Amino acid sequence: MAIDTIGDFLTIIRNATMVGKPSAVVFYSKIRYAISQILKDEGFIKDFLIQGSGVEKKITLFFKYINSESVIHEINRISTPGKRVYSQAKNIKPVVGGLGIVILTTNQGVITNKEVRNRQVGGEVICTVW
Repeated sequence: MAIDTIGDFLTIIRNATMVGKPSAVVFYSKIRYAISQILKDEGFIKDFLIQGSGVEKKITLFFKYINSESVIHEINRISTPGKRVYSQAKNIKPVVGGLGIVILTTNQGVITNKEVRNRQVGGEVICTVW
């Protein structure tokens, strides 16, 4: 049995934004940090803060709301431990007409679909956000 830590992370975000929480705390990992950085850079969250050290290291995500509505409308896991989904740069389609993003993990790190097209690399499709 595999534990899907990325899926758990995305579910925490999804559930927190659905009930209108201002923030959520998750355990730290490099992939969670990279996804949090992308969400901040793309404007889906206000900010995030890393607290603690070692095993007790955690990430606090601060969500963004406009008129009491979350900026994150939908966040979907694409590649799972049971079914990995890989894609080339030319095969990645825009999310909701370009309003959303696709997050991928490549040999050049965790990047968005926009960077994938610029760098012409492919990788594992982690999730879509809009």
